Amino acid sequence: MIYFTLFLLIISVSFTLFVRWTTVVYFVKQCLHSIEDHVSVHQLFKVPELNENLQENKFYYKVSNYVNSLSSSIEDSDVTNLFSSSCGGNDIILSLDDNQIINDTFLGARISWKNQVLVEDDFQKKKTFVLKMKKKDKRRILQSYLQHIHTVSDEIEDRCRRELKLFINTESHQHRRWRSAPLAHPATLDTIVMDSDLRTKIMSDLESFQQSKDYYHQLGRVWKRSYLLYGPSGTGKSSFVAAMAKSLNYDVYEVDLSNVSDDSDLKTLLVQTKPKSLIVVEDLDRFLNDNSSSSVSLSGLLNFMDGIVNSCCGDEKIMVFTMHYKELIDPPVLRPGRVDVHIYFPLCDFNMFMTLAESYLGVKDHRLFPHVEEIFEMTGATMSPAEIAELMVMNRSSPSRAFKTIMTALQINKVAASSKMGRWVSESGDQSESSSSGLLNWKEVSSPAIKEIRKFYGVLSAKMGDRDHN
Repeated sequence: MIYFTLFLLIISVSFTLFVRWTTVVYFVKQCLHSIEDHVSVHQLFKVPELNENLQENKFYYKVSNYVNSLSSSIEDSDVTNLFSSSCGGNDIILSLDDNQIINDTFLGARISWKNQVLVEDDFQKKKTFVLKMKKKDKRRILQSYLQHIHTVSDEIEDRCRRELKLFINTESHQHRRWRSAPLAHPATLDTIVMDSDLRTKIMSDLESFQQSKDYYHQLGRVWKRSYLLYGPSGTGKSSFVAAMAKSLNYDVYEVDLSNVSDDSDLKTLLVQTKPKSLIVVEDLDRFLNDNSSSSVSLSGLLNFMDGIVNSCCGDEKIMVFTMHYKELIDPPVLRPGRVDVHIYFPLCDFNMFMTLAESYLGVKDHRLFPHVEEIFEMTGATMSPAEIAELMVMNRSSPSRAFKTIMTALQINKVAASSKMGRWVSESGDQSESSSSGLLNWKEVSSPAIKEIRKFYGVLSAKMGDRDHN
């Protein structure tokens, strides 16, 4: 027992001496490094977030990946930011704070990075990474070190598959106009409700576009393609955009024209987008019919669609425009070159109904299907797929009740739509008269709101009781 106690005492004393000696050595090394830093001549290299044209500096993000991977150096800092990993899961990553400095070593040379953030007069932040190294080490290690940064950053991106992002433009007084969030929409091209032949053609067109870089450049054309998605509300246009992005593995840039100050600002936004992206302008017909909410002119928008600025903002981009009725738009606005592919999203017909029934209710055949088909033949397509799908979700425990509710709603919608059309004709007057922008004066003819159908369904379900649960 005495020997064992003595042994523990010796271990404790040795450990204490070791810790103290290690502390002394660390302190001495820090002093020597500090003295060396003061007597040595250093050179600084700046890596700004934006270049002189306000475009994103790709190398800045590679440096950000690399510097934030120096976890041991960041852990030793007084202030460290903690973020959820963009790779998903429960991983937490460390990140530099504003104006924080961390150290690195490469081939025996000591290097430091500063996350420099300057706040300008209008409270805009200007971000720059500043690399500091001794001049005597510059020729020996600089090129190898920069290549090392590229390699490490690429490895980080390979380990963590880049998640798709949705970018939205902010007000024009900010330097960095685009703000992003993860694009988490679940839609895919396989789940979009549309004609199977049309789906196949679209997928083939997208695949052909991705493989046509050399072909476009041989023709002297910008490697981009434009789509027009048109049809009533609730027919799946926005979901289709998300499905395209997931199929192509492209980010989405949604342009809010009300946050654009003028035509030049719109061009700047386009320049700041990245390659491999979808650039989306929704409700284009609303802007063309009444652009009082935006300072962008018609000529500015047309130049945005097919102007020379498209050749200055990177390759492999797809522009997507959505609207309700293209028949009301001047043909030159939608000419080839500005819009290459037109895709119509119709109201729900019986074939779409069958697809929705299988997707939402797991029903491929039902005794009420012939009656539903008859109702569609009598009333036509008067409801959007979104409205039909909502009724199925509400009645997912009873397919029979869902189908009966849909049949009744189709009939009600037919009467209501006819009534609204009559009022529209009487209000709009001479429909042949054109506005100064080349658009007809019109008011959108929409189907009854879902809440009205829900009210009707409440009365209908009370009468049905429990006899329709089979």
